[in-house]
Amino acid sequence: MDKFVGLAGALALTAMLAGCVARPVGDFGRAAPSWTHDTAMPAAGDFIAANRGEPVSSFNKTDQENEMHDRVWRFLVAAHAKDWQFDSAVELQRTRIVRPRDESFTIERYYQWLSRTEYASSRTRYSTVGRHITADIDTLPTTFAVICKVIEIDRQRAIAYGTLGHDLAPRIGEEVAARRYENDAFIDWFVRALNYRHSSYGYALDNLLVETPHEQSLAVDEALRRMSVYVDRANRRDFCASPSAGYNGGGVVIPSRFQHLGDTEIVLPK
Repeated sequence: MDKFVGLAGALALTAMLAGCVARPVGDFGRAAPSWTHDTAMPAAGDFIAANRGEPVSSFNKTDQENEMHDRVWRFLVAAHAKDWQFDSAVELQRTRIVRPRDESFTIERYYQWLSRTEYASSRTRYSTVGRHITADIDTLPTTFAVICKVIEIDRQRAIAYGTLGHDLAPRIGEEVAARRYENDAFIDWFVRALNYRHSSYGYALDNLLVETPHEQSLAVDEALRRMSVYVDRANRRDFCASPSAGYNGGGVVIPSRFQHLGDTEIVLPK
């Protein structure tokens, strides 16, 4: 009975908070402190996730885990582009009130926002895409580094429990496994979000090349190639490589989208 009462309370709290779902943004695009988003919604989400049968850990987060959540958050949303990454759905997913929703996001959203935004010059749209890509690239090394630290924390937890587990309460083993599940799920979400951003930028550039061809496209394409190195590393879960491996990507050359554009005959649809 208590389980159903608690679930009903959590659902009621979720419904009450539905009108203010999107997480508030502070300076430099970082998440602003909020009792609703930092305490109430995560508490409701943990209860709901547990009732879905998902592992939920009550361990305190390490400094590294908190930093990972803070740094990854900017890749989950796009406050500068007015909800093009579905900020409200992201917040419900972040707090575990709903199951993952980002897997259904479609990549045309960013281009649609870019296209309907008024600019004095059509070239400025290319500059906007370039700035957004560069801002992502600038934060990726530190984001990768803290994810690497969290992976190491999980490894150290497992070693500590393997050594000391016989002296600890049985639930500690479940807590260790649950926190590993939560961290792995969050890292997987970051990888999906990074792929989504990269694909969204690529889709926007392709459409701009047709809509308003300009020489600025070359710089944007080069920025996308630089970002691709990190995307490939993330897909391999290669977060712990040295920063010097960042751009060259171990000798892998990622082709430009212009390499397949020749002077072939153009056939327009009838």
